[in-house]
Amino acid sequence: MRKLKNTELKRLTIEGFKAAEKTGLIVVLDNIRSLNNIGSVFRTSDAFLIEKIYLCGITATPPNNEIHKTALGATDSVDWEYAESTLSIVQSLRSLKVKVLAIEQAENSTKLNDFFPVKGEKYAVIFGNEVKGVQQKVVNESDLCIEIPQLGTKHSLNISVSAGIVLWDIFAKLNS
Repeated sequence: MRKLKNTELKRLTIEGFKAAEKTGLIVVLDNIRSLNNIGSVFRTSDAFLIEKIYLCGITATPPNNEIHKTALGATDSVDWEYAESTLSIVQSLRSLKVKVLAIEQAENSTKLNDFFPVKGEKYAVIFGNEVKGVQQKVVNESDLCIEIPQLGTKHSLNISVSAGIVLWDIFAKLNS
């Protein structure tokens, strides 16, 4: 087995990414404070052809050197928009018939492994603040809470790790 060279990876150009059919997933970042987490979500979103990222509240926006360190240029490929209010974005998405999924530990949440997206539906996944999580008022407006099963002592994952797990899982299920 031989590792592939960068030239063998068949990477899309930015123009190719923009023109490519997207996954049907939208990411909403609800008051993310870490610039490295924001950049990481951009990079993961690029990997799975995410349609758009909404950066809400205190979430910083590109251009930003600290975001760029982990995004590695994905801020140029993935469409994004800033909104002061996460709640207004959620309400807008729901009015467009997008299913809104808060990624949160909550009563009656659905475990990620038990969630099966419907092909052809659009979904928005909301990732919350590193300390406080997704705002309760945003959870209240969501169609569903999805929880990543955790069995250890912490029951807490970094937002960039959560985004990687959730986006991969939904991407894989939509493309199976």
